[in-house]
Amino acid sequence: MVRVYFHTFGCKANQYDTERMRQEVEARGGRPVTGWAEADVCVVNTCTVTNQADAEARRLVRRLRRENEGVPVVVAGCSAALHGADYARLRGVASVVEGHDPVAVADAVSRAASQAVWHAVPAGGVPAAVDGSARPGGLVRIELRRALDRVHSEPVGAELLRARRGATRGWLKVQDGCDRKCSFCATRLARGASRSRPPDDVVAEARLLAAAHPELVVTGIHIGQYGEDLDGGWTLSRLVALLLERVPDVRLRLGSVEATEVDDSLVELLATSGGRLAPHLHMPLQSGSDRVLRHMRRWHTREMYRSRALEIVRRASPLGLGADVITGFPGETEDDHSATRELIEELPFTYLHVFPFSPRDDTAAAALWRERPVPQRVAGERGRDLRDLARTKGERYRRSREGEEARISLEGDGCLGLTGDYLRVDVRGGGDRDRGRLHEGVLRGHGGHLYIDLSQPSASN
Repeated sequence: MVRVYFHTFGCKANQYDTERMRQEVEARGGRPVTGWAEADVCVVNTCTVTNQADAEARRLVRRLRRENEGVPVVVAGCSAALHGADYARLRGVASVVEGHDPVAVADAVSRAASQAVWHAVPAGGVPAAVDGSARPGGLVRIELRRALDRVHSEPVGAELLRARRGATRGWLKVQDGCDRKCSFCATRLARGASRSRPPDDVVAEARLLAAAHPELVVTGIHIGQYGEDLDGGWTLSRLVALLLERVPDVRLRLGSVEATEVDDSLVELLATSGGRLAPHLHMPLQSGSDRVLRHMRRWHTREMYRSRALEIVRRASPLGLGADVITGFPGETEDDHSATRELIEELPFTYLHVFPFSPRDDTAAAALWRERPVPQRVAGERGRDLRDLARTKGERYRRSREGEEARISLEGDGCLGLTGDYLRVDVRGGGDRDRGRLHEGVLRGHGGHLYIDLSQPSASN
């Protein structure tokens, strides 16, 4: 039995892809392990959101080589899709899958395992390391525009993901790729055009996942584009309505979705589903300056985002509301930063993910950065300013929820919980055995430090 260690960089979509790879490897008799020291083969699923992400993946491959002499590495994912030949030249890499195809990864693992045995004891009886030369594995090129997940052609293993191993929340990927061209993003280059999974396949997978998880997160690369490539007028809101109807015993949560792609039907589901669609949206903002948004090649203006966010919160409240923001984008001035800060102050955000700009090779923003760089120190200071503001707003929102009912999923050993509106709270009276369902209780505490005592009945029980 081949023991396989998986390491994942990046987003929920990448984490989903790793679970599909793991499941495919298991279907062929492999056994996932939690530490690379006990592995026969290591699989690294890479991310390419920044140059730093590429560098981190390369560092890990080199570390695996140093610490696991003779154990082959299979590299896959977004960075592999863009830099496959670079990874193939690294010592210890047995195969590179230029994409996320789980069958191709499982095939590469099988080949790597057999090669490792051959290399371990050559004719002279002296162990030989697996390196980047003279191997039949090499590069595996994946056509990104084919139907997502190849559900009709995978020769081995389950076609649908059945569980996210060791986690309370399951990832349900409904779409891959992106048709937008944000100037700072390389993910679309690695993932290809937007492709939507057929709704029947999504429902079938959701039913399998619901047997293992009380909450499913609808994820993808650009889920607001769901259905644009399908016949029949499918949209994200129509898919979510179908899931709520066909998969009744689970809470759904939307992954990142653009503000301008949250249609009225989706807002209605947030407001009227009784919490079955978690009252939480993460809507990327990136900047509150129209000038910067144009250079980012975003398709919304400051006012478009502002008016939509206020309308959503007016109709669906309470609502956990988050956003991504980039500071120090090439050419960003103090006035641009002030415009972003003022917009964040106005909107009812409950948290923010704030990142200093990092140039990404092969993107338009990298050329802008060479012409009009913002000093890293300035980008960092602006980031700290926005994070402090977000922290204040988040604490204010948490205080507003004291004494109110909440439905939570349990995380870890059952001592932490996640509410529908995306608040992490302490849990008393819970345990690991309780992670298979949602729990209701009253949010108690003071000063924004919230907890739920599951030994105390709530009004709805």
